[in-house]
Amino acid sequence: MFVKESHVGARLALALVVVVGLILADLRFNTFSYSRAFLDTLLSPVYWLADVPASIDEWSNTHITSRTELQEENERLRRENLVMQGRTQQMASLQADNAAFRSLLNSTALLRDDVLVAELIGVSPDPARQQLIVNKGEDDGVYLGQPLIDADGLMGQVVEVGALNARVLLITDATHSIPVQVNRNGVRAIAEGNGSLTALEVHHVSATTDIREGDLLVSSGLGGRFPAGYPVAVVASVDRDPGQAFARIVATPSAALDRSRHVLLVFSDSRPDEEN
Repeated sequence: MFVKESHVGARLALALVVVVGLILADLRFNTFSYSRAFLDTLLSPVYWLADVPASIDEWSNTHITSRTELQEENERLRRENLVMQGRTQQMASLQADNAAFRSLLNSTALLRDDVLVAELIGVSPDPARQQLIVNKGEDDGVYLGQPLIDADGLMGQVVEVGALNARVLLITDATHSIPVQVNRNGVRAIAEGNGSLTALEVHHVSATTDIREGDLLVSSGLGGRFPAGYPVAVVASVDRDPGQAFARIVATPSAALDRSRHVLLVFSDSRPDEEN
């Protein structure tokens, strides 16, 4: 028994010496580099098989998504799409506002009077009264009788003034009238409202007076309420009845009375003297 154990110990010691020698030889002279490369080549399939579970797990995490996750993703994209559509609509509104402001700026270039930009904030609930409310008042210098215009023409005049807002009577109100003249030849007349936003009536014009369809009516400045030269309306029809002394004339307001949102309050030389 002792003889066997001594042989085993000798073999083990010899094996250790051989292993250490081989290691030192490899470290010193790189003896087994080709052998290692050959073994690595032989073991490549083993490495690939060992990596298969990890590759499958990575692929499944990347390409396989649960139905719930897809539904959540679709819902999120749908919400984002609605938000973007809402912003697009807002951009369209801003573009329209910018166009309106540009029109107002172009109109102010033609004015000799100071102006104040205002915004419509309300409409009179009384269907028999065509009145608007603007967001400028006494604190901004607004006064009774002050003319209101938009980019296209005269809209009306201020009839009530508060600290922060004012009420405007439109030129088409049934109680409103304004002295006008034909821009083409200077013929004077009175344009009166009839309660319709789309029409003014010109009364007491002789049937023989030189006035025709398409003529531009502008404020004459008579009466001292409105400055002269502001577009008021365009003659839409002239009806001359041989049995009547006066022609029946209907005109279309130049201003966009039912669409304008940003308007101008005009500070003119015809402003009433507040001290009287």
